[in-house]
Amino acid sequence: IPLLHRALAMSKRPLLLFASPWTAPAWMRSNGDVRGKGTLKGHAGDKYHKTWANYFIKFLDEYAKRNVTFWAVTAQNEPLAGLFTPPQAPTIAFTAAQQRDFIAQDLGPALARSPHRTQLLMLDDQRIHLPHWAKVVLGNATAARYVAGLAVHWYLDAIVPPGCSLEATHKLFPDHFLLYTEACTGFFMF
Repeated sequence: IPLLHRALAMSKRPLLLFASPWTAPAWMRSNGDVRGKGTLKGHAGDKYHKTWANYFIKFLDEYAKRNVTFWAVTAQNEPLAGLFTPPQAPTIAFTAAQQRDFIAQDLGPALARSPHRTQLLMLDDQRIHLPHWAKVVLGNATAARYVAGLAVHWYLDAIVPPGCSLEATHKLFPDHFLLYTEACTGFFMF
């Protein structure tokens, strides 16, 4: 938080911060651990999903008490990585349908009821999952009304041309922006 305060003070223009969760607490997860392959217990609309959505609000509340606000949150960082993750990595697996239902029934309503004007981003994973992921989530009118945009990672960009993923998604859902949220070089040996 002190580093964020310094960055905000040094910036000549407002900084737009976003947050993206890696995992829920172990007691909410199907494998009973914050690491490794696992999903949220139960299904959208139940106590685990509602509680996880409330964690987002509590996170925003606590930062707001310290004069840090977030422009956006993502529903989950790399939701499909949860299916393939190394055993020590903290993550939650979501399919597109599970993320849609979590957004429509739990996270979207929780954010809308909160005092925060934080926007919600979906996917936050490789663009190879587009436009399928967008069709599943944004094809649902309830989920779509809570989502401002799509967060995309670039690690597998060489596999799928932008026209097949980004352009196709933009044509289907022009009212939802596309934003690269994670990238680095040297990720693969080649």
